[in-house]
Amino acid sequence: MDTRWLTPEQLAAWVRLAAVLELLPAALDSQLRRDAQLTHFDYYVLAMLSEAPDRTLRMTTLAERTTATLARLSHVVQRLESRGLIQRFPCPEDRRATNARLTEAGWQKVRETAPGHAAAVRANVIDALTDEQITQLAAIADAILHRLDPGGSCSAIYQRYDQDPRR
Repeated sequence: MDTRWLTPEQLAAWVRLAAVLELLPAALDSQLRRDAQLTHFDYYVLAMLSEAPDRTLRMTTLAERTTATLARLSHVVQRLESRGLIQRFPCPEDRRATNARLTEAGWQKVRETAPGHAAAVRANVIDALTDEQITQLAAIADAILHRLDPGGSCSAIYQRYDQDPRR
């Protein structure tokens, strides 16, 4: 099989994307650890629960929404539960399943943490781009996501933000 090597332009784009994939999570994690004693994934779990009805989701649904394995999610939820931010309990509809609920302290943590996280996202990504580039970034990310998730199993994670509720 002949290798299809990247052209110089493709290689330049790829190396830059790879650098962003390495540097951006560390920058977001650093801000959240410093300001809220949370990892980026901790915050993501809390945020997903904060957007759910009654701030409650089945663990399997929460794993899907965070694209995490149940093992990883269980470990993180256990840590957040020990801090009083999440509560786990048997699902009333299916006693074999477990639900996770954001506690009042967890909801307060999300509300306190969100402004700093939004500022970090803005400072590291959004403010570096023009409005046209933001539109292009969304299109580029969609094209890549269609390759990584051809069946659209994760599309609900990102498509829920496609419509601006303020309009």
